[in-house]
Amino acid sequence: MTARAFISGLSGTAISREEARFFREASPWGLILFKRNIEAPEQVRAITNGFRNIVGWDAPVLVDQEGGRVQRLGPPHWPVYPPGAAYAALYAADPSRGKAAAWLGARLIGEDLSRLGIDVDCLPVADVPVEGADSVIGDRALGDTAEQVAALAAAQADGLMSAGLIPVVKHLPGHGRATADSHLKLPVVDTGRAILEATDFEAFRPLSSLPLGMTAHVVFSAIDPVQPATTSAIMIREVIRGSIGFKGLLMSDDVSMGALSGTLDERSRAALAAGCDVVLHCNGNLDEMRQVAEAAPLLSGEAAARADDALALRAQRSEIDIAAARARFADLMREPATGAIA
Repeated sequence: MTARAFISGLSGTAISREEARFFREASPWGLILFKRNIEAPEQVRAITNGFRNIVGWDAPVLVDQEGGRVQRLGPPHWPVYPPGAAYAALYAADPSRGKAAAWLGARLIGEDLSRLGIDVDCLPVADVPVEGADSVIGDRALGDTAEQVAALAAAQADGLMSAGLIPVVKHLPGHGRATADSHLKLPVVDTGRAILEATDFEAFRPLSSLPLGMTAHVVFSAIDPVQPATTSAIMIREVIRGSIGFKGLLMSDDVSMGALSGTLDERSRAALAAGCDVVLHCNGNLDEMRQVAEAAPLLSGEAAARADDALALRAQRSEIDIAAARARFADLMREPATGAIA
């Protein structure tokens, strides 16, 4: 397998001839799908099989399937899943029930995805929101304390891995305090390091052995007043790899987002130079994809070893009675007094 250190998007519901040529020549490490790429099960399977045939190996295919607002697959072909806040509410009343529901919800999502040839889910969200923060995290959060978020995030990651899915913990080292949406502009967090270490960063420490992680396009001025975590060697070396101790493959958040500046190749080079192992580009714009590909070297060394370790987890799928699991999940999510959680 020869792959370059980037993950590419796709423009539509099928791989075009031009995109196929690009994938064949550029050799992205993976492909990420969005709602614009998804219509029906057989159509999605055609994309995942086609991509792997083009690149010539069992390359990963990713999606953001959290539940709630961030759910790329939905009715009529796939179930609706609750947002992180629903698991947080259960955990607040009964931690064991909350963790069981988070595990089973992720296990069922993993089952949905694995049937389509999708083997990486950008879940769990381990960001700890604070009052006054932008709503981009909002009800996606699993709670408002590091301990609770870490417990539920670990349950979701375990649920995905039991389905043979690779989880991606996000957004390292924390997006919960951001007062802007990094899709649109660069957030700057001015909180002191001691508080960050005890709250935002603390939520990620128990998750440091997860196989894949995604960076945050957020400036933490107490540590690096200039560069967002994605392009900050200080943040990646001292905080993500150091203080948090994250050991897995580190991918950037989408380099086409409004938080970053410069050309696409400049953004990609900056992320890789800072310590990201792989850069992510999502919007399916082929001209931009070419810029990212030109900036991405072949995946090698420690990054390649981390990638191999992550992909090896796909073999760990366990069997499950899906009908019984869905019934159990519905029961777990049902509030005794008010009915199902929305």
